[in-house]
Amino acid sequence: MHKHCFRYFFSNAFNLPSAMDCNSSDRAALLKIKEQLGNPPELSSWLPATNCCAWDDSVICSETGRIYLVALFQLNVITSIPSAYGDLPMLQTIQLDSMPGLHGPIPSSFAKLSHLELLDITGTQVSGPIPDFLMKTDLSALTITNSKLTGPIPQSLSRLSNLRYLDLSGNMLSSGEIPEDYANGDIDTIDLSHNQLTGDPPLLFDIVKPMKKIDLSWNKLEFDMTKVRFPYHLNYLDLSHNRIKGGVSKSLKDINLQHFNVSYNKLCGEIPTGRYMAYHQADSYVNNKCLCGTPLPPCKNSSRE
Repeated sequence: MHKHCFRYFFSNAFNLPSAMDCNSSDRAALLKIKEQLGNPPELSSWLPATNCCAWDDSVICSETGRIYLVALFQLNVITSIPSAYGDLPMLQTIQLDSMPGLHGPIPSSFAKLSHLELLDITGTQVSGPIPDFLMKTDLSALTITNSKLTGPIPQSLSRLSNLRYLDLSGNMLSSGEIPEDYANGDIDTIDLSHNQLTGDPPLLFDIVKPMKKIDLSWNKLEFDMTKVRFPYHLNYLDLSHNRIKGGVSKSLKDINLQHFNVSYNKLCGEIPTGRYMAYHQADSYVNNKCLCGTPLPPCKNSSRE
C-alpha cells in the first residue's frame, strides 16, 4: 500500500469546489488540531472564518461538507498527536507521515472515530502499546511503521471485521507471540517485520487463507517450517532473519511467489525442487544452518541432514 495513494484517491474523488463551505464544528476541530500541533507554518492556509474544504489538499471534504480525510506530511513539530482528531465524527482517513518530532501515545479520543477506515502513522516517535480502543473504529487498513510502538500485538485488532491490511513494521513490538486469532480474519496483507516478536506464527499460514503478503522478517520467531502449508494466494513471503528450523516447506512448490526470502535462519536439508521453486535464487536461502541443493551447492547425499 503506497503511502500517498489514498491521498491521491480522496483528493480527486471527494474534494469539492470552494463554493461549498465545510461544517462549522469540523472547522473548529481542525483549528484545534492546528493549535495542538503548535501552529506549524505549513498549515498557514488553515484560517478561521474561511472555507476549510478549500484550505489545501491535506483536508478533504465529503459531498455533505464534512471532513473526510486529514493527511499531514513532513511537519516540523515537536508534540503529541492532537486529541482534537476525535472531534471529527465523520473522519475516515488519518495520515501522519515523516514527522520525527511527533511523539507520545495514540490518543484515546480516536475511540470516538467510528467511521475511521485508514490510520497511517509513519516515520514518527509515536510510542506506547497498540490501544485496544482502535477496535471501536471501522479500520480496513492500519499502518503504523518506523515508530516506537512497544508491547504485544493485541488480539482486539483481529476482531476488526473489515481489517484487510496490517503494517506494523519498524517498531519495537515484543512481549509474546502473534495472536492466534489473526488466522481467523480476512487480512490479506500483514507486515510485522523489524520488530522483536517471538514464538510460533504458523496459524497465519493456512492454506485456504486469502493472504497475499506475509512479511515477518527481522524478528525472533522460532518454528519448524518443514510441514507448514502456506496459502496458495501468496505472492510475497519474507521470513528472513529469524530462528526458523526444519526444512524448506514442500508446499512452496505450488505457490507463484514474486518475492521469497528465508535467509538468515536455522533451516537444514535439501531444498525442494520443481514447479515454482525454480524461480528462487540463492540469496533467498543464504546463511542457514545446512541447506543444500539447487540453487545452493549440491547435497552430499540424497537424505536430509
